Amino acid sequence: MVKYFHCVGLLKNTWDQVCLAFWQRYPNPYSNHVLTEDIVFREVTPDNRLISRRLLTKTNRAPRWAEKFLPKQMARLAYIVEDSIIDPKNRTMTTVTWNITHARLMSVKEHCVYAVNPDNSNWTEIKREAWISSSLYGLSRAIQEFGVARFKTSVTKTMKGFEYVLARMQGETPSKTLAETATEKARETALAAKEKAKDLASQAQKKQYV
Repeated sequence: MVKYFHCVGLLKNTWDQVCLAFWQRYPNPYSNHVLTEDIVFREVTPDNRLISRRLLTKTNRAPRWAEKFLPKQMARLAYIVEDSIIDPKNRTMTTVTWNITHARLMSVKEHCVYAVNPDNSNWTEIKREAWISSSLYGLSRAIQEFGVARFKTSVTKTMKGFEYVLARMQGETPSKTLAETATEKARETALAAKEKAKDLASQAQKKQYV
């Protein structure tokens, strides 16, 4: 059994800008799990298409209940192969990624097509498909469900990462990351709590002298 997921995303930037950002998207605040990226193969075909293969190393923690089935190192790192074809004539970029580690535990294959949005030529549409499967007897269904949930979260981070890199490329100040926003809110909450504690202590001290 294989779990299938698909979605369509939209970036309000031109196809050319998105293609350029694709090669510059690491690192960004939403991709801290990507540790390395290495070009394995690259060529320009006679019809002017750019074909590339890269190897990515990512942190990829398995669910806690599955960690006991894996060696410690395997439960933490994953190697991903990424094939891409950029076709400037038809203005499409196609990528296919799949994991070459933990494949028996969980195999994830993703297919994406980046193309000019049909309703606005200045925007880029991303059609994304994924197939998640597991060969681990007795746990495959639970692992597939976990894989789909993680993949959905990953898609959100990928889009935010693209937006961050595109804004930086255009000289804009990227919007605050989720981590930065959370940190600021935590600081504000702590400060408010501190001030409230001071007020309560002051009131208690006054009552002692009444």
